Amino acid sequence: MMSQYYETNTTKTNVQEHDVIMRGRRLLEITGVKQVESFDNEEFLLDTVMGFLAIKGQNLQMKNLDVDKGIVSIKGKIFDLVYLDDQHGDKAKGFFSKLFR
Repeated sequence: MMSQYYETNTTKTNVQEHDVIMRGRRLLEITGVKQVESFDNEEFLLDTVMGFLAIKGQNLQMKNLDVDKGIVSIKGKIFDLVYLDDQHGDKAKGFFSKLFR
């Protein structure tokens, strides 16, 4: 039964899933990450399959990065998770302009 499950999963299309798992506001595990745009100890900006994801916090550190699988783990105190997409166009422009001053 287990081998059938494995075979079924390996024949899936290459559409990458996007999940955000937070454990106790101290650890984030994110899948579906295409690229880490920028990061420091207070902010991360990730390009995901679902749009740009901005993470704000304190003492943020990249714990794990697997570019091939699109997985990023971040530890630190998490304050804010925001998707920057077309609905938040002005907010996204403001965020990017702050990053690249």
